Amino acid sequence: MELALAHETMARWQFGITTVYHFLFVPLTISLAALTAGLQTAWVRTDKAKYFKATKFWGKLLLINLALGVATGIVQEFQFGMNWSAYSKFVGDVFGAPLAMEALLAFFFESTFIGLWIFGWERLPKKIHLGCIWMVAIGTILSAYFILAANSWMQHPVGYTIGANGRAQLTDIGKVLFQETTLVVVFHTMMASFLTGGAFMVGIAAYQLRRQHRLQETDSAKIGAMRASLRLGLVIAVIFGIGTAVSGDSLGKVMFRQQPMKMAAAEALWDTQQPAPFSIFAYGNVNEGRNTIELTIPGLLSFLATSNFHDAVPGINDVQAQERAKYGDKAPSYEPNIPTAFWGFRWMIGFGMTSFAIAAAGLWLTRKRFWLAPEHRRGESEIPLLMLTRTKELNPFLNKWAWRIAILTMGFPLIANSWGWIFTEMGRQPWAVYGLITTAEAVSPTVSVGEQITSLTIFTLLYALLAVIEIRLMITYAKAGPTDEEPPSQDPTLRGPSGDADQPLAFAY
Repeated sequence: MELALAHETMARWQFGITTVYHFLFVPLTISLAALTAGLQTAWVRTDKAKYFKATKFWGKLLLINLALGVATGIVQEFQFGMNWSAYSKFVGDVFGAPLAMEALLAFFFESTFIGLWIFGWERLPKKIHLGCIWMVAIGTILSAYFILAANSWMQHPVGYTIGANGRAQLTDIGKVLFQETTLVVVFHTMMASFLTGGAFMVGIAAYQLRRQHRLQETDSAKIGAMRASLRLGLVIAVIFGIGTAVSGDSLGKVMFRQQPMKMAAAEALWDTQQPAPFSIFAYGNVNEGRNTIELTIPGLLSFLATSNFHDAVPGINDVQAQERAKYGDKAPSYEPNIPTAFWGFRWMIGFGMTSFAIAAAGLWLTRKRFWLAPEHRRGESEIPLLMLTRTKELNPFLNKWAWRIAILTMGFPLIANSWGWIFTEMGRQPWAVYGLITTAEAVSPTVSVGEQITSLTIFTLLYALLAVIEIRLMITYAKAGPTDEEPPSQDPTLRGPSGDADQPLAFAY
């Protein structure tokens, strides 16, 4: 019994570490691809150098993030055949379908066009080259969609039947891809991804603007690139911060209908209450429901679950009894880790909404007149920020605090994403696929605990090394800022193959 528990625990730790680490890159890749495409579109339409420099700058950071994301994502799929072979054998015919679509359609679609975009500068016509980065952006979204469809099926299995061989068999791929769970999860993930990208852009642009001012930078295109990036990041963070809250509310209601235990665990609600309050903060023994200090909002949990402030929300004990009556002894207990679910839910909301609040404040503070100190707001109020040469002309509040807060905020959505993913997966426990197979039943029977410890150690060390490489590369290129490279002097045209090695796309023939 103890050996089986250790076997399951090590398998979950290994998959959890690799998944959370990989998911740091996913939201940034999705959002940066689209934001880079948007900036390049602005350059193609206006031919302004600032948009060209912004495109090249954010494109480099996108490529670094994309490369590390691919490297860490591949490992996850191998684990289904290593640590989770029983799971793959039982549900692989269903679960594997969206994963195959992701690999054959989205990933190759994405990787092909990223290659054309990287090597197509000054070789492809502007509009065709622009189309390549938009195809990359679409590919990242499609890739995320298929992966989230597979995960949503684990949360709420549909479109399958149990065959004569005792394995799950796919009967309706449309239900797997377009069920309500998939749609709301994709909606929420996309909103959170663009909130992440917006905050990331705000933080780095704020650092660059502050640095350019200290160095008295005079390159108007570089300054304009970072000013445009800052404003774009702020707008994106505000719009998609609101979208994250709205989509999260929709997801919470779907979660309550399909997994009432997860909703109860998120509040550490042990007994059914009508109406059910939501705890903003609790201090004490959350795992046993004995809190010495608790700050609650009456009826809010009822609203989050049912859109009504007065409805009842079943508690953990009642849901546990219902699960026991329905599934018997498939698991020793049907409740997840309560403290992890409780605090993970709050950290997800808290860090995500903090970034939204900072972005909203940033939009207000970056209006033209507020840039300047009060004594300089008349007559010279149209002077662009950072074209000023004397620090005293800047608003002292901005000079002291705003830049630091803006830089810090780019990490908040990453923390929120990680805890959101942990809550989603931990809240489903003890199920690997809700109602079908538990994690204890899903692990590989032939992989030893020693082998799991060895592979976990190797993965952890490897990912630590990759983290150092990622951070160093990001810091190096983020500090360097936009390059001095000028936009192409003429728009190339496509021609057929010839012996001229210098003609556009000659390398492709």
